[in-house]
Amino acid sequence: MGNASKVPWGNALLAGLCVLLSHCGSSHASVAPSIEFTKLPPAGEGSPQKVDPIEGRVSGAQAGQRIVLFARSGFWWVQPLADQPFTAIQADSTWKGSTHPGSAYAALLVDASYRPPSTMDRLPDRGGSVLAVATVDSSTLVHPEAKTLQFSGYEWQIRENVGNAGGSTNSYDPANAWTDKNGFLHLRIAGQPNRWTSAEVILTRSLGYGSYRFVVRDTSQFEPAAAFSMSTWDDSGPPREMNIEISRWGEPTSKNAQYVVQPYYVPANTVRFMTPPGTSTYRLLWEAGRASFKTIRGSSDRESDVVAQHVFTSGIPSPGNERIHLNLYVFNNKKNPLQRPFEVIVEKFEYLP
Repeated sequence: MGNASKVPWGNALLAGLCVLLSHCGSSHASVAPSIEFTKLPPAGEGSPQKVDPIEGRVSGAQAGQRIVLFARSGFWWVQPLADQPFTAIQADSTWKGSTHPGSAYAALLVDASYRPPSTMDRLPDRGGSVLAVATVDSSTLVHPEAKTLQFSGYEWQIRENVGNAGGSTNSYDPANAWTDKNGFLHLRIAGQPNRWTSAEVILTRSLGYGSYRFVVRDTSQFEPAAAFSMSTWDDSGPPREMNIEISRWGEPTSKNAQYVVQPYYVPANTVRFMTPPGTSTYRLLWEAGRASFKTIRGSSDRESDVVAQHVFTSGIPSPGNERIHLNLYVFNNKKNPLQRPFEVIVEKFEYLP
């Protein structure tokens, strides 16, 4: 009787343990995969020439799954290259990759069916072939100390890395941007053919809707490959890009200036015109659903001196984290490459909300 009474108790205990283990197993299986970063590059502006290491670890990954990295520079760009979008996960669940600089970074855990786009406006949510998403934004990243200057009562950051302005790779040298005793901003292209350095300054804060005014010394004698852009640009979200651009884009007989609301390849988004010799004033009035551009001869605002104007009412961006960029660079045109150094002088920048 004693032995018989112990059998059901033993069976019950064994059954209870099995149920407990079963629940533990199912709880473990239900934990969603996750990604963490263990090494991050500093924040930076998109550069096709510079890459930094980026590393992390995954939990809950299965065989055949991989990491896809993105860096944000206006859009999210797949890293390190569009034709090399996958980063392998090692046996110890760690991964090591590389990325071009960005204002934010992201890692996706994906299965074998995922086909990453080269760029996208926003990251995908977890679901389907995307099993986990991890991001780190500008507020978390290290920001290298930037060189700045004061111009027209505002602080401007001086660019010092490689950029891809107008689809042309340019190297930027901080020595190419300065202000003189009159407070005028000088931007120059220095060096020699095939070894030019460019200049760009970037307003350190966003201003949003309002009236923007630039007074610029004579640009009518630019070589065909020279380019000067006064633009809005947001590197932490949608680009919000609008441009006043002075360039012939390498074509000697082309008009030398244009107004643009990006994307430029939409025919209605670009208006070409001729900017005259001498000092000119360029204006942008940015309102909800409306961008009004105007070019005026001289430094006054007399309507009789208007040489070009246009109003865009389609595709106008709303404010975000955009900043004003003043960018002097070399447009890559093999038929008419740049031959000589040159300079642009911006006498004044004004903003009225």
